[in-house]
Amino acid sequence: MKNVHYVIDGVLAVAVIILFVLFLSGNRNVNKTSKAESPAANEFTSSLPVAYIDADLLIEKYFFSIDLNEQITKKNENTRAYLAQQQRNLQTAIESFQYRYQNNAFATQERAQQEQQRVIRQQQELEDTADKMQMELMEEIQRLNIQMRDTIVSHLKEYNQVKNYHIIFSTGSSNTVNPIIFADDAYNITDEVIEFLNKKWISK
Repeated sequence: MKNVHYVIDGVLAVAVIILFVLFLSGNRNVNKTSKAESPAANEFTSSLPVAYIDADLLIEKYFFSIDLNEQITKKNENTRAYLAQQQRNLQTAIESFQYRYQNNAFATQERAQQEQQRVIRQQQELEDTADKMQMELMEEIQRLNIQMRDTIVSHLKEYNQVKNYHIIFSTGSSNTVNPIIFADDAYNITDEVIEFLNKKWISK
């Protein structure tokens, strides 16, 4: 029974995870609104073509992000309600068995053991179902995040055809490890650095 409580509590916590995961993916989103409305930024980029996006603001105001969060929250609520109902059913079965056993309602000890095993299987099935539903919910979150990320990246390329930023950064209260949302390939020095490092390694 404790495991079921933990799983249900875990599903409840998914709402927080949702916002965090959406934020992580959303850091690539934030660029569209804030930059377009900032003439000061446009003037600045005439000499230095870089910009940044407020990821927190994107999560709050980007319609796609809001819609996805509502979808996931709805599914989370449905999952929680279903598991709560199944837990109540299990609790009823346990109490019924205990009452009948204490009052010698079973014809034989074997029959009591059979009923006990049935209740144990019901509990295990509930725990398995809770694990499965939580996994499905997390997979759905991942799928929607990828969908949002791909949509943002696609739109960002279109947006940048007009703005011509060379690099777009992301900022926010929970910024990701990689704060760069967009960067011109001309600034990618990965191959050069790898070649340099490999030469240094060989020459040791």
